[in-house]
Amino acid sequence: MIDGLAVLALVTARGGSKGVPGKNVMPVGGKPLIAWTLDAARGSRYVDRLVLSSDDAGIIGVAREHGCDAPFIRSAALATDSASSIDVVLDALERLPGYDVIVLLQPTSPLRSTGDIDATLERLVSTGAPACVTVRPAEEHPYWTFKVGPDGRLSRFAEPAAGLPLRRQDLPPAWCLNGAVYAARTPWFRIERSFLSPATVAQPMPAERSIDIDTPADVERLRALLVDAIPAHRQPDSCL
Repeated sequence: MIDGLAVLALVTARGGSKGVPGKNVMPVGGKPLIAWTLDAARGSRYVDRLVLSSDDAGIIGVAREHGCDAPFIRSAALATDSASSIDVVLDALERLPGYDVIVLLQPTSPLRSTGDIDATLERLVSTGAPACVTVRPAEEHPYWTFKVGPDGRLSRFAEPAAGLPLRRQDLPPAWCLNGAVYAARTPWFRIERSFLSPATVAQPMPAERSIDIDTPADVERLRALLVDAIPAHRQPDSCL
């Protein structure tokens, strides 16, 4: 609970991943991928209940082994490639009423820390915003990205202010969603059916904790990061 608000953390993990088959339970750094997210969430000062939404018995079993409640099985209609994450969250809120804040945690962001989760909730409350999401520094600045027209000519996606220099050191900060933590007040979320709006605030995270597992190359990159980090800190939690 934070500021008198009851917090539900929802981990979403379906069984039919195609980019990396079985990725949610594949061993990474000495434990299943999903366990990195579950361990971070269980350490939160503010999460009142941690639950899993999944259609897969294997994932449910692993989650329960790592201290996560799995009070229902997600319907097949919400476990397809075209199913919306928003609909999955709304389904969980219908099944588990009574929470003031919903936090969505995806297993594909294994390096987000307990501190990242709690900082997101603290920013949600301190700003009075309806939603808060984590972001990372953009790898390519919007002022350096272009469209190519039918005639092959370039045009900028974003026009810099007149006279603004385009040296890297002079560019204004730019941020991207990193998918690690999404938090929202549940009454607002039910109406907006989104975590994003002009009223949503950002919680920055460093690039090194913002890896998103979508391809086999991402898995190898994560394993390499953990090999580098764990010996230095001795414990997996220390490198989150």
